[in-house]
Amino acid sequence: MSVPLDPRDRQLIELLKVNARLPVVRLAKALSCSRSTVQLRLKALEDSGVITGYTVGVTRAQSASGIRAMVLISIESKNEHDVVRALSKRHEITKLYSVSGRYDLCAMLSTESTHELDTVIDRIRTVKGVLDTFSTILLSTKLERPE
Repeated sequence: MSVPLDPRDRQLIELLKVNARLPVVRLAKALSCSRSTVQLRLKALEDSGVITGYTVGVTRAQSASGIRAMVLISIESKNEHDVVRALSKRHEITKLYSVSGRYDLCAMLSTESTHELDTVIDRIRTVKGVLDTFSTILLSTKLERPE
């Protein structure tokens, strides 16, 4: 279900992406509206599922596990649901995307070592429905924006 957002809702969401801990008073000032308006909009966005939670940001040096990799995965389409469910159980997979082209899924992994990465990729290959994988290690982040 898609909830229509007006420009003020979009601006509120953008402010929260930058700092989810901004006080309602500061949000209201930035949006040129009252505190109660911000509180009502936040509640409506939460109730409708547009805002699913608030999180903390950590600097890359504190959050990086050591090795980050992108693994492209080719699957049998009839097993997609089971493959996604199995991959979702792996804590090393931080994001899982559906993609177009030769591969069907793109998994972003974070591990402590190349040995652990190798083990995780081997386990991905054993999931029923996985046909092929292609992996690449990420070296550095050149640009990162909040989603």
